[in-house]
Amino acid sequence: MPTQEITFTGTSLEQLVGSLDLPDKEPEGYALMAHCFTGGRNHPATKRVSRALCERGLSVLRFDFTGFGDSGGEFAESTFSSNVADIVVAADWLRAEHGAPALLVGHSLGGAAVIAAAGRIPEVRAVATIGAPDDPGHVAHLFESVIPEVEREGSAEVVLGGQRVVVGRDFVEDIRSVDIDAAARTLGRPLLIMHSPQDEIVELSNAEGIYRAARHPKSFISLDGANHLLTGARDARRAAQLIAAWADPYLPDFTPEVD
Repeated sequence: MPTQEITFTGTSLEQLVGSLDLPDKEPEGYALMAHCFTGGRNHPATKRVSRALCERGLSVLRFDFTGFGDSGGEFAESTFSSNVADIVVAADWLRAEHGAPALLVGHSLGGAAVIAAAGRIPEVRAVATIGAPDDPGHVAHLFESVIPEVEREGSAEVVLGGQRVVVGRDFVEDIRSVDIDAAARTLGRPLLIMHSPQDEIVELSNAEGIYRAARHPKSFISLDGANHLLTGARDARRAAQLIAAWADPYLPDFTPEVD
């Protein structure tokens, strides 16, 4: 499957870098995938889910949030709210250059972000999350050892997902103020919540919270046996296939050719 490397301007006027995965034939529709907090557009799970959705006939845009991966900006100046805004800007780019996304997919904190962003992208028909927290403040445990320094000095350096990044006070304060349950309650789109009972980072209770808050149509699928980052190739592919099957009624018509 071909992939186009693209750039677009983020909300802070930094250049964001993305990869547009294309099906072998003319796309039947477009999707946007938001990566996990410690990942990036080239995280194995992000790439595998994206490419499996391409097999369904979708073209999928995955991109690095501001200050992460190949995108410009400083991670220390990013927040959960800026991630949400980046998703909206990415959708704007897709709309202008190809076609607006009908499906949003988010992994971990990216899952919470797509729930929050969906209301600002009118063409979105369905939203799917993988291992998403219902309280973004939950991710603070990943760097709790430096929070006193962040609160005292305004920022602190920490290693996340093998990358050395600087966490800022604005990020910490922002994730503590977000209400994803309220966003799920007013989503107004079909929602698929996928979560592993064995998730070692974001407990299953988070999926239960989002599910209780959301209104129908809503679905829950257990990714039994998978870890939080979907490091197993089979787990990532299974997640993508389940998302594609679930989303099919809400997406543009797609009938694969029969030999």
